[in-house]
Amino acid sequence: MYKIGGKVGMVTGGASGIGALTARELLKAGLRGVTILDVNEDAGLKLVDKLNKEFGKGKAIFIYADVSVRKQFDDAFKKTIDVFGNLDILVNNAAVRREGDWEKHIAVNLTGTVNGTILAYDHYLPLYKSGDEAVILNISSIAGLYSYPAVPIYAATKSGIIGLTRSLGSDIHYKQTKIKVIAVCPGYTRTAGIIRNEDDFLGSTFFDIFKDSNKDAPVAQPPIAVSKGIVEIVKKGGGGSVWIVEGSKLPYEMDLPKNNEISSKVT
Repeated sequence: MYKIGGKVGMVTGGASGIGALTARELLKAGLRGVTILDVNEDAGLKLVDKLNKEFGKGKAIFIYADVSVRKQFDDAFKKTIDVFGNLDILVNNAAVRREGDWEKHIAVNLTGTVNGTILAYDHYLPLYKSGDEAVILNISSIAGLYSYPAVPIYAATKSGIIGLTRSLGSDIHYKQTKIKVIAVCPGYTRTAGIIRNEDDFLGSTFFDIFKDSNKDAPVAQPPIAVSKGIVEIVKKGGGGSVWIVEGSKLPYEMDLPKNNEISSKVT
């Protein structure tokens, strides 16, 4: 069981929604300090002010950074170390949903997650973790596990995050680094991304598919259900594991096939 108390975390896309709630839940669990990383400076500063009033002065800082720009991300890590002295937990949460600008979509959702993961994995967590273990938690989606015809680019980025997580989180890497890399796949969640228009899709056909599929969509869980689930997964998730949080229920680990299981079925 990983102990959050006394640790330092960073949450990308942390100014609002699931990211903001996750930062708060981690502080409630005893986190010593947290960096909120986002491009929404106004919301980020307001959140930090609120968190510092609730949990104590200096518990949270805000850093403006576009996760798709590696140097900005790297500078955010450096400032976090300057302020808190350590870094133990990275939550890669930043994402966009607008598929019309699919290059930006990939840059933020996938490249941004890769940027954070590699920077943390190669340098900052090995050098600055305060305990024996560190955690990288990557926010994917159930769209990365199943077919989502309305949002193929989003599904591709989230599937890529799962592949990155499972590979870097494998036992062979963990034994050398003591860094747990974990993926969380939220189910249908009541966030700003649910309310969408045609400009958010690759075209009118994809928007029509989205509207049709939404007719049978389950009741959306509140973002806090995901954030509370994330805290539990940070505590008990193993390296390379993939977790689902859906229907406001307790998170559960996805049973995905191992390499040897797939190979044995190839004829």
